[in-house]
Amino acid sequence: MRWDIRYRETWLHRTNPSLKLLVMTGVFIVVLFLHNPNVLINLSIGLLLLLFIYTGYPLKYLVLFFLPFFVIFVSTASSMTLFGQGTTTWVQWGLVHITKESFLRGMHLGFRALTFALLGLIFSLTTRPVYLFYSLMQQLKLKPKYAYSFLAGVRLIPIMLEEFQTVQNALKVRGADHGGVFKKVKRYAVPLLSQSIRRAQRIAVAMEAKRFSDTTKRTFYYHIGFSRYDVVFLVSLIGLVVLSYYMATVFPYIPVTDVR
Repeated sequence: MRWDIRYRETWLHRTNPSLKLLVMTGVFIVVLFLHNPNVLINLSIGLLLLLFIYTGYPLKYLVLFFLPFFVIFVSTASSMTLFGQGTTTWVQWGLVHITKESFLRGMHLGFRALTFALLGLIFSLTTRPVYLFYSLMQQLKLKPKYAYSFLAGVRLIPIMLEEFQTVQNALKVRGADHGGVFKKVKRYAVPLLSQSIRRAQRIAVAMEAKRFSDTTKRTFYYHIGFSRYDVVFLVSLIGLVVLSYYMATVFPYIPVTDVR
């Protein structure tokens, strides 16, 4: 199973992965303690523009990637809106009780979840795993044994997907793709697990044969550094947060600033 998605490399791809991770983690923490829905709406709009303009992927793929997170946004907001509590009733029908307070809390949770999703989506679409772990080793001094272990695990994911497709096709050819859930799980789990163990063993033997050691100073094939794109990224994210606060104060969508 091969994924051949062509994309245009932008300044987000050239940003240092460690800096990108730290800055986005900082924004994540800030959003975690935000209770003003106006700020969250502005942040979501800004990150949405960043996703669709500067990630460099074709529009159809961006819509496909964004669709599951939009479903999460709708489900999170609607569940709180329909079954929340409040004093100002708008609609009440059976178990459904829509109030002004539940609607505001629903929008608050929905846009918070959407902001988290957009941060993760932008990071994953513009960061190569190899560059990320090399940057973590070089800039944040992550131990190589952990970094290379994660890299090996990431590399095994597409291989396991390809092997799953192979087992599925083999079972269809033999006419053994029917039966209950437990039988199907057993038919897929045993060959996939055995192949994963064999591949993990071969990777371990290969690393040992190459004299991989955590005690000596290592050299790196990729050298990840800092550039002007890191300054652009840092200023952009900080500017987006500040602008979201400012616009929420000057042009609020709703007259409520705290929905706790």
